[in-house]
Amino acid sequence: MAIKTSKAEKKTVYDRKLCQLLDEYGQILVVAADNVGSNQLQNIRQGLRGHSVVLMGKNTMMKRSVRLHAEKTGNKAFLNLIPLLVGNVGLIFTKGDLKEVSEEVAKYKVGAPARVGLVAPIDVVVPPGNTGLDPSQTSFFQVLNIPTKINKGTVEITIPVELIKKGDKVGSSEAALLAKLGIRPFSYGLVVLSVYDNGSVFSPEVLDLTEDDLIEKFAAGVSIVTSLSLAISYPTLAAVSHMFINGYKNVLSVAVATEYSFPQADTVKEYLKDPSKFAAAAAAAPVAAASSGGASAAAASKEEEKKEEPEEELDEDMGFSLFDDV
Repeated sequence: MAIKTSKAEKKTVYDRKLCQLLDEYGQILVVAADNVGSNQLQNIRQGLRGHSVVLMGKNTMMKRSVRLHAEKTGNKAFLNLIPLLVGNVGLIFTKGDLKEVSEEVAKYKVGAPARVGLVAPIDVVVPPGNTGLDPSQTSFFQVLNIPTKINKGTVEITIPVELIKKGDKVGSSEAALLAKLGIRPFSYGLVVLSVYDNGSVFSPEVLDLTEDDLIEKFAAGVSIVTSLSLAISYPTLAAVSHMFINGYKNVLSVAVATEYSFPQADTVKEYLKDPSKFAAAAAAAPVAAASSGGASAAAASKEEEKKEEPEEELDEDMGFSLFDDV
C-alpha cells in the first residue's frame, strides 16, 4: 500500500527541487501555460529532455522558495524572477541556446476548439463554401448574420465572415457553429514571456536579433552620440574626427577671408583665384596615374627583356689568347 504524501512534505520536496534548479541552471524561460493540457506538457518535457527542465507550480510557492533561496545564498539576482511570476506561468531551466529552446517550445502547439467564454487570441474568419449541413441548420447562420444559400440540398456560405474578433469572448452561438463546421480556430502552447539570464531579465524579442540588427543599432547609437557631442562641443571618440575636420574648415575659411595663410590654404587660394588650375590639376591626375602605370609597365618589360637576353660568350675556338705572345 502506497503511503500518501502530506501537503507539507510535497511543499518541502518542491522547494528543494526549485532551489536545486536555481543553483544548477543560470538561464530560465518564464512561460505562460494558459490552456495547455497535461499531455501536451508531457510532450514538451520529452522534447526538451537532455538540456532543459520544465517546472510548473503555484506562484505563491515559487515566489516564497525563490525569496528564501536568495536570502540563504546571498544571490540577490534571484529576486529578479519574483515580479515575473504572475498569472498561469511556469519555468523552463536550460543550459542550451535560449533561441533554440524557445523555438523548440513553440513547436508544441495544438489546435483547440472555441469554447464558450474563452477570450479569442486571434480573429476567427469563417471561409465561404459548402458547409455540408442540411437546410434545417440555417438558424445558426441567421443568428450570426452570415449570408448563406441552399446549394444541392446543403447550406453554403457565400462570403467570408469575420465571426470573432481578437480579444472578444466566444459566445455560445459562435462556439456551436464552429463545432458544427469542424473548425478548431485556436492553437495553444507554452508562450515565452520573459528571459532570465544569470540575473539579467529581458524580453524574448531580443532572442530574434541578428548580428546585422546589432550592428545597425550600434551604428545608430554612435550617430546619436556623435550628434550630441558636436552640438555641445564635447569631444568623444565618435566625434573627434568630425571636430578636427570642422576646425580645419574654420581655419581655412579665416585664411581665405584674410591675409593669414598656411601651405594648405595657399593651394585653395590659388584655385579660387584661377579655377582653371583646378580643372587642369583634376584632368592631369588620371593622366599622371596612367603615365606612372605605363612607365612602370615599360620598365618592367625592359627588365624582363634584359633578363631573357643571353650574355655574350668569349670565343674559345680562336686558337690563341689575347695575352699570348704572338
